[in-house]
Amino acid sequence: MAKSIDVLVTIPFSEAQQLQIREAAHGVRVKFAPARRVEDIPAEVWNKVEVLYTDRLLPAPEQVPLLRWVQFHYAGIDFALNAPLLQRPGLLASNLSGSASSQVAEYILLMLLAFGHQLPALIQNQAARDWPADRWERYAPQELRGSTVCLVGYGSIGRQVARLLQPFGARVLAVKRDAMHPEDTGYSPNGLGDPGGDYFTRLYPTQALKSVLKESDFIVVCVPLTAETRHLIGAEELAACKPTACLVNISRGGIVDETALVTALQAKKLAGAALDVFAREPLAPEDPLWQLPNVIITPHIAGVSREYNQRAVNLFAENLGRYAEGQPPLNLVKLENGY
Repeated sequence: MAKSIDVLVTIPFSEAQQLQIREAAHGVRVKFAPARRVEDIPAEVWNKVEVLYTDRLLPAPEQVPLLRWVQFHYAGIDFALNAPLLQRPGLLASNLSGSASSQVAEYILLMLLAFGHQLPALIQNQAARDWPADRWERYAPQELRGSTVCLVGYGSIGRQVARLLQPFGARVLAVKRDAMHPEDTGYSPNGLGDPGGDYFTRLYPTQALKSVLKESDFIVVCVPLTAETRHLIGAEELAACKPTACLVNISRGGIVDETALVTALQAKKLAGAALDVFAREPLAPEDPLWQLPNVIITPHIAGVSREYNQRAVNLFAENLGRYAEGQPPLNLVKLENGY
């Protein structure tokens, strides 16, 4: 008789989603205990847990002697990398990379079209009730067709953006930490992303970033935040950009040097920026980014979707089945890489 696997889920899923998790594999005993603090869950529960599905709730290592695998509710887990629990030898940790790629890629496409067709300036024009005589020259768009889009990072989000850009006829230049392996080894829902590495025009290593930026009309930042990527886009990189280029950041605020970005935008060394993430959140009311007319600010909502929980459950159910069969879960985190 196979041993049972005790699973603790701290996220409030619907009854149908709970049932999907319970039926994901034979021998799993799932306890659903939505909680905000570690101490909200009884010690006797922690003491039996072998698999933990959570957002940010991480107990001390001694509280979970039987824990073998942590599945996070997010794709980006930079907040947890230094947690004592994740330093335990042999502990598996996996993220939800791929589950949010669809909605985030749509957000990115929205921003590329918004800046290409000068939507911020058009909205300001509408507020002024102005019908400019030079409108044909002033509002001539940078069409996606024939433009060059730089994807800084070619994970699940960058791959889905590349897929969406195909019918637009854009030239896609992707920058990847390991450019020698273009295929996707993580979770990729059917019909999404670029599993085989087929949708970019050219793939570059990170060392070639500045050269790629010089060619790009649009720059999309979608790398995880690690020690290597902090301020990956700084003053030198921004100086390499075309003054007509626009930047979209949906990754983490620390990847783009915001001081250097403000300087570049104010000096018109960069045409615009769409920012969903910031070094400090919420963005302070006095931050100069709020006042720049060529900036679109959104409050870290690019990954929000009514379908997110269901997509998360689909991946966790698949991973739970793999784990029960002795296979490694998809999207295993490599602590040495930071993601």
